[in-house]
Amino acid sequence: MATIEKFEDLKIWQKARELCKAIHELVIASENFNKDFALRDQIKRASGSTMDNIAEGFDRSGRREFIQFLAIAKGSNSEVISQLYRALDFRYISKSDFDKVYPCANEIGKMIGGFIKYLKESDYKGVKFEEPQETYGLETKNYKL
Repeated sequence: MATIEKFEDLKIWQKARELCKAIHELVIASENFNKDFALRDQIKRASGSTMDNIAEGFDRSGRREFIQFLAIAKGSNSEVISQLYRALDFRYISKSDFDKVYPCANEIGKMIGGFIKYLKESDYKGVKFEEPQETYGLETKNYKL
């Protein structure tokens, strides 16, 4: 299994990025959706929040914090799904457009949930709890990084 070194390596972040882009394209393609400023802005913020919280949680370098941020990302993703239903109900998007985007959002929710479960069962605490490996050129005993 490959080591994940940066949040961009995470499949869940990559998928969330795809969804964010798809939401943006849906909004700008629909004149009515684009005019509903509140819903337009909220669905774009929620889709961005999904990918942003995955990234932020990863870079907190601790398992428990990562789980917390993943839970927030999962909530934002659910918000996107709910808003997609509103856009469909208000006829801002077609059923065909909904059917193109919904599976991606649904899959992200499942992926995040599975990743949270994996992390909860893991004994790994996170990078910030490891002993420092590098001295950054400060080789004396007076400096412990």
